[in-house]
Parts: sequence; C-alpha cells; structure tokens
Amino acid sequence: MTQQLEPMPADWQRALAVVAHPDDLEYGCAAAVAGWTDEGREVTYLLASRGEAGIDTIPPEECAPLREREQRASAAVVGVHAVEFLDHRDGVIEYGTALRRDIAAAIRRHRPELVITLNHRDTWGGAAWNTPDHRAVGRATLDAAGDAGNRWIFPELTERGQAPWDGVRWVAVAGTDRPTHAVDATAGFERSVRSLLAHRTYIEVLTDEDPEAYCRTFLAGTTGAVAERFGGRPAVAFEVFAR
Repeated sequence: MTQQLEPMPADWQRALAVVAHPDDLEYGCAAAVAGWTDEGREVTYLLASRGEAGIDTIPPEECAPLREREQRASAAVVGVHAVEFLDHRDGVIEYGTALRRDIAAAIRRHRPELVITLNHRDTWGGAAWNTPDHRAVGRATLDAAGDAGNRWIFPELTERGQAPWDGVRWVAVAGTDRPTHAVDATAGFERSVRSLLAHRTYIEVLTDEDPEAYCRTFLAGTTGAVAERFGGRPAVAFEVFAR
C-alpha cells in the first residue's frame, strides 16, 4: 500500500519561503502559497540571488533587474507582496556562516512559525544532479531555523536589534523525493500557472513550447504525481521537519 501523505500543519500565521533564485518557488509550491494567502496567512519570499546568471543571452547586470521584476509580479499573483533579495551571486552561492547569518536575520525580522525551502539534497530523486545554489540555500535554511533562536550564534544580530526568534515550528522542503505532507493544489492551481508564467523571459529560453502550455503541463504533472498519496487530489508535497 502506498503510504499516504499527511495534511500540512495548519496552526500557523506567518511563513518565510527561502530559495536561491527567481522561479524556484513557482516551480515548487506556488499553488500551496495561493491557498495559504487565501486563508489570510502571511507569506514572505526571501531569495538568495536575483538569478542574474540564469539567461545566457542577457548579461547579469541587465538580467538581475529583469528577473527581480518578474519575481515580484509572480509573487503578487499568489498573494505575496513582501519579496526580499540577499544579493548572493547567482551560480556561486556558498553554504557557510555568511549565508546562515543572512537567513537567520530574516527569520528574526519576520518571525515565522513555518519556514519553506527547496530540495537541499544532491539529486532530484536520484535522477538528476541538483545545483550547488539549491543545495547551499536549502541546507543553510534548515540550519538557520535553529540559529535564529540562539542568542549566542550571530550575537551581532542581537546588537543590531534583531532579537532571537525561537518560534519556527517546522521547516518544509518542497521538491523533495521524501515527502511526508501535502497541500491540496486544486484551488491555487490556475494562479500557480500564471505565477510561473510571469517568469516568461526565463521560460522562453528554456523551451520552444508555448509558455503557457509548458507551465500548465509541468505543474499538472508535479501536482498530479502526488494525488495517489493524498486522497486522489492534486497536491504540493513537502518534507516537513518539526522543531
């Protein structure tokens, strides 16, 4: 029997989603975010880079503001209006104390109960190698959830007025091959398609397919793949680490 996925915890009000690049959340979990904001929950996006190295035909100094604009428009489609960038260099984001400190500082500022990130493991389901940026940001986010609550780690943050926040109760990893929980994607699906489509400049260099058809097919595939383990409903899956 296929092990069923649990519904995501619902007793929270604020979430912080931390990923490496523009479009990471739209490929990963925008349908879930749309449902959460519909319920009146607050979701903030934090991106380690501006994705400036992601389009071969556009120089980084031109690409960064373009992808930032697309990310802000994309987030707004699913009800997210707070989007922050850390300005680590796209493609060479390094796991380490500097990245952990930046994410911990954001957790202290926003005081989320739920933190969301993207697959931090070496591969996507053992079939494709994950990128260094995804691995670094995912791992640093899992670590920073604890760093944020310890006054003796990064004491300089406390000196800046960013008091420790030990209120993170879960870190949820999207794009994992080891999911434990899921969110029904039905209500948010159409907005998730529009949210991914907002990254049109990036998508048009990825595929010759019609951009909307590409977005719809991709997201229908990922949410549909989870349905068997979630009562037959299309869903966004997460691996949830309780704290």
